[in-house]
Amino acid sequence: MILPCIDLMDGKVVQLVQGREKALEGDSPEEMLRRFADFPEIQVIDLDAALGRGSNDVIVEFLAARAATRVGGGVRTVERALQLIRQGARKVIVGTSAFQAGGPNTPFLEALAAEVGPERVIIALDSKGGCIVVKGWREATALQAEEVLHRLEPYCAGFLCTYVDKEGMLQGTDLPWFRRLRAATAHELTAAGGITTLDEVRALLAMNVHAALGMAIYTGRLDLAELARLNREPRSA
Repeated sequence: MILPCIDLMDGKVVQLVQGREKALEGDSPEEMLRRFADFPEIQVIDLDAALGRGSNDVIVEFLAARAATRVGGGVRTVERALQLIRQGARKVIVGTSAFQAGGPNTPFLEALAAEVGPERVIIALDSKGGCIVVKGWREATALQAEEVLHRLEPYCAGFLCTYVDKEGMLQGTDLPWFRRLRAATAHELTAAGGITTLDEVRALLAMNVHAALGMAIYTGRLDLAELARLNREPRSA
């Protein structure tokens, strides 16, 4: 599956480079929904909430009420996850709170799965320099995604794996890394970060890995109509 991304900051649709520098602003949320109408699911990230400097709740609720969404950014409590579900999110994406010093934050994940249901939880494994990064990608852990996948499986339906090293840079992604991740789990995997070409998208889909696309769509490097056609093509399980 191909998932277009809507990232929110200061009440606007934006795209950042490596989660730090704003590269561009998109159209209004209403217009982005119209443009993405041919896709079965949209990924929505509240960057302000992820960075701990406010939220874009009104826009998130607007989007979640009108499209099938998976929503992340600042999901640091069970109540926040439940709030997003009540607003209409199909699934919630949890990153920072899924980890603590030395490994997974098992007490939080157990409570989250119990209240929300593991089938509605996606755990973000955002990696830079080979290690998982948290707190808006500003703090590195000593953990590697390949090492913790199996331990996290009981608490979620899948994983969002972002190759932060090239995120937003339109320089390509790390397909060998995604192949290693695919070999490490039978859970749903979504790839993000640096995906630039149709060949990369096809390669990910051939691995049975979803592709979450941002900058390449917003800059026109990838054509939405062509992506929608590719998304409809039958694939073997």
